[in-house]
Amino acid sequence: MSVSPGTIAVAWPDVARAERTVERQQEADRKRASDLARYVAEYVGDPAELEPSRVITEWSAKSRARMTRTLAELDYGPLLRLGLRLPMTTLTYPGDWLTVAPTGKAVKEHLKAYRKRFERAWGFAPIGIWKLEFQRRGAPHIHFWGPEPEGTAGELRRLTQARYRPAVGDGLPYRQWLSVVWADIVAHPDPEERRRHQLAGTAVDFREGERMRDPRRLAVYFTKHGSYAAKEYQNRVPEQWQRPGAGPGRFWGYWGLESAAVAVEVDPAAAVWAARILRRYARAQGVTQQRTVRRSAGGTPRAELPVIGLAGAAYAEPTRVRYRRVRRRVVRMRGGRGFLCVNNGPALAAKLARAVEQLAYPTVPGRPGNPPAAAGAGVLTDVSKH
Repeated sequence: MSVSPGTIAVAWPDVARAERTVERQQEADRKRASDLARYVAEYVGDPAELEPSRVITEWSAKSRARMTRTLAELDYGPLLRLGLRLPMTTLTYPGDWLTVAPTGKAVKEHLKAYRKRFERAWGFAPIGIWKLEFQRRGAPHIHFWGPEPEGTAGELRRLTQARYRPAVGDGLPYRQWLSVVWADIVAHPDPEERRRHQLAGTAVDFREGERMRDPRRLAVYFTKHGSYAAKEYQNRVPEQWQRPGAGPGRFWGYWGLESAAVAVEVDPAAAVWAARILRRYARAQGVTQQRTVRRSAGGTPRAELPVIGLAGAAYAEPTRVRYRRVRRRVVRMRGGRGFLCVNNGPALAAKLARAVEQLAYPTVPGRPGNPPAAAGAGVLTDVSKH
């Protein structure tokens, strides 16, 4: 079982099976690399000239679940110890965005340059979470939840460096510095586009930033932001990027934070009870999800499919496929394994440990006390103290 500030997870690892899988994967990788090298040397030429072939069209469901769990497991102590306000910063692109962002790699280079300029201007590296999304017109934009520096840009560097060299945005507060520096990083060649981008290319929202009160709210916000049916377009890659080598790469990431998850080994019986309790707990939350289901109705088929039977050839009954959207309850901890995103993981782990000790090991007449396996639940109580 794994406990973190915002998650509780139950896993049933098979160590021997995992080792066999790794060995098979390594052997397959070696064989694939040998075959590829032989093919490239004979038919293609220099491997450095090979181009990527993968095409990314949208933000996958696995990546969303991975982001939710990762963000809920992070330790936000370094960010909170700064003692600064934590707004939601938005970085957008000009109207003619394809000129400055023809591929996802160009956007990541802009984000990398922003990180370096932030550290140079304010004297510390940015700490927080970023998320890549897309507007209806296809232009990318980045949300960054992190600190708002106090004072003016370049002030610390001017006071501590003997040979001070001014940089773009020095002497400006954070909001004005952000607009000037982001427009300078994107650097649109058209002066009018660049002027408009500097006026409306950034936003600093303190109201959205103050909603991040615990790991669960933070993780769910970044997952649901743009995931509603009306905003699903924000997670779809524009057609201009839907070609090999032009994709967005990673949709999310974090800077300066580390995981605070702690894993303990418990008795299988305790794990079964814990998973059942967590599944009931998740069901009581009433979480639902909108899905698209397929339904067949009468009509003209697209193509008649012959059916061969004892009576000879026949034709299928004409059907027409329709799709409708339904909202169904989400099932967590299916199969006794998985994770839950909660507001306070250690507190829930302590209550879970007490429940497991009372329910999983009832007192048996003629047998004093509980079996030694009950100690596995007590481990969760000790972990929750941290």
